[in-house]
Amino acid sequence: MLAITATFSRGAFGYGGYVSVGPAPVSPETPPSGDPPTDAGVPVSPELFAPVSSGMVLCYQTYGDPDDEPLLLVMGLATQMTFWDPDFCAMLARGGYYVIRFDNRDVGRSSRARGKVTRRMLVEAFAGRKTKAPYSLDDLADDAFGLLDHLGIGSAHIVGVSMGGMIVQTMALEAPARVRSLTSIMSTTGKRSVGWLHPQLVPSLLRPIKPGREAYADSSVRMWRMIGSPGFPRHEERTRELAGEAFDRGVSASGALRQMLAILTQPNRSPALRRLRMPTLVVHGLADRMVHVSGGRATAAAIPGAELLLVDGMGHDLPPELYDTLVDAIARTTARA
Repeated sequence: MLAITATFSRGAFGYGGYVSVGPAPVSPETPPSGDPPTDAGVPVSPELFAPVSSGMVLCYQTYGDPDDEPLLLVMGLATQMTFWDPDFCAMLARGGYYVIRFDNRDVGRSSRARGKVTRRMLVEAFAGRKTKAPYSLDDLADDAFGLLDHLGIGSAHIVGVSMGGMIVQTMALEAPARVRSLTSIMSTTGKRSVGWLHPQLVPSLLRPIKPGREAYADSSVRMWRMIGSPGFPRHEERTRELAGEAFDRGVSASGALRQMLAILTQPNRSPALRRLRMPTLVVHGLADRMVHVSGGRATAAAIPGAELLLVDGMGHDLPPELYDTLVDAIARTTARA
């Protein structure tokens, strides 16, 4: 259920679709607007741009010392790199990592791909019929490797949430020698019988969204109320702030649909995941209504030696109250490498 329902939802951590379209992505020649975030003792780059082998240009930002252990953060469907909280990135950087966050293609300030995706194509793909997608999760994984190449990084620790978890799993399968450790959060294996959406969410996800920045923020607030962490509620004003920032950086309805079809046409990775041998952490919230915890359990069961961290009260987001827990768990996993 995860994949098809994301077509109708509001855009954060692995969901999104029919959203209002904000400004076009910024070209690599255009300097980023505003000042980069700062954190005591942690170097933070401005928003930068990397051409990758696919012909895409990815917007990215780094935290920490380039000589530290590289750690790549991969976001979910229709969700921008800004949803990796700067405080979380700074905590990782202070732990000895060179942290890299970026916009996937079709998101934020990265390049837009080509190819039209219709509702009929999504329905057919969800039904298991053969459907040609503009690009695949393999292509998104190649984009991420292209960013590492641009930075001169041969291998890295990789962390992904929701669709980002699917991408980092794919990266590990494509080039295991380039993955020092793997962390998959609130994600699943591609097997259709796990990681499903709670059926009570469907009516709300089908509600149309009015155009404009304020309507986009309103829809985000409604969505977080439904799928956020009940044990760690987020303040509404923070949700509006994040949504406004995303709208200003650029959101794309067509891009979300292309990403969605990539998810719908992904293979079941479960058999292949059994070949992985890098240290692996799987994190999932027991209150996740967007991707059922069975997706996390299946991922951990498929990867030999994977640690499974199930969090009571956690939904389909990354509450600040859990940052210490997540940073410690990631550190524990990377130490095994």
